[in-house]
Amino acid sequence: MRTYVHRKMAAATAAGHEVVVLAPGECDGWRELSGGGILATIAAPKLPVDRRYRFFNDEQALHRALDTWRPDVVEASSPWSSASMVTRWSGAAKRSLVMHADPMSAYAYRWFGRVASVATIDRGFERFWRHLRQLDSAVDAVLCASDELAGRLVAGGLTRVVTLPMGVEPGRFSPTHRDPTLRAGLLAQCNLPPSATLLLGAGRYSAEKRWGMVIDAATAAGNATPVGLVLVGDGRGRRGLAALASSPHVVVDAPVHDRSLLATMMASADALVHGCEAETFCMVAAEAAASGLPIIAPDRGGAADHVLPPGRHYRAADGGSLRDVLVEFACTRYGRSTQPRPLPTRTMDEHFGELFALYAGLRSPCRLAA
Repeated sequence: MRTYVHRKMAAATAAGHEVVVLAPGECDGWRELSGGGILATIAAPKLPVDRRYRFFNDEQALHRALDTWRPDVVEASSPWSSASMVTRWSGAAKRSLVMHADPMSAYAYRWFGRVASVATIDRGFERFWRHLRQLDSAVDAVLCASDELAGRLVAGGLTRVVTLPMGVEPGRFSPTHRDPTLRAGLLAQCNLPPSATLLLGAGRYSAEKRWGMVIDAATAAGNATPVGLVLVGDGRGRRGLAALASSPHVVVDAPVHDRSLLATMMASADALVHGCEAETFCMVAAEAAASGLPIIAPDRGGAADHVLPPGRHYRAADGGSLRDVLVEFACTRYGRSTQPRPLPTRTMDEHFGELFALYAGLRSPCRLAA
């Protein structure tokens, strides 16, 4: 998301717009960013469940900030209480709800999916769906980055849903970055020879990413054919995942902050494996696709949209299905060309161009400032 927001600011500046990010912070303040745009903070408490993050708890302070900045368009980037605060603001700006999160997949379906169907879970969470429908009626557009999420929202009664896929950082990811030496080195970390299959996983080490399932499936697949798994990411779950990775062929590593190195790793692996069915777009899968990397992902969620042959889908949240797909892929995987051809890839700048055009085309709301 950091990459997305900074690129959005740069794209907006180039198009003659100004982006102001209002975020909960330690104190009130604002500063201009070097690439364009403004970061403004409103004093807010830390989340009790995760002290790394803060949340808006003062609706009047948020409204005062919106009055100060006088936006033409306000994006609410979370479907929680801050979005409701935005809808109650008396300003005349156009408003959108951007579904950067899918709480039903990340929480409800994951918690109860083993004992109930999605339809049954949705009925049990009717209060949340009613909240989404209320937001839908109070904004001018609800933006989704994947058809799967958009379809569920429409089926849930929302009427202003627009599918607008994101894109990758332009000029960064390409199959031409493939490095056989780096690939051999990563497999050596997994105690495997270059003839083995190298799987790469990237993302936050959090429960909804299902890295434990990925580790177990890769370990089991390794009993049938040589498979190495390298995970790169960060989060509170890293220590527990490292303890779970009892196989010498699984490496749980730190995040890769060097974007050029990440691009080379993606182009050099044999497949990206992803465990989360709650992605709203899955930037890491889009970056992998731009790198020419086959993707093995669940059949639900944003990651599924990026899977093309020789990649594979497996049944979401089903470790046995993932194991079987990994074995099949490793045993029949296609040879990676030594002269990879660039793939047509949607860029972030194309996404932002369509986003700004969408906002320009929205009818001005009939709202009166207080």
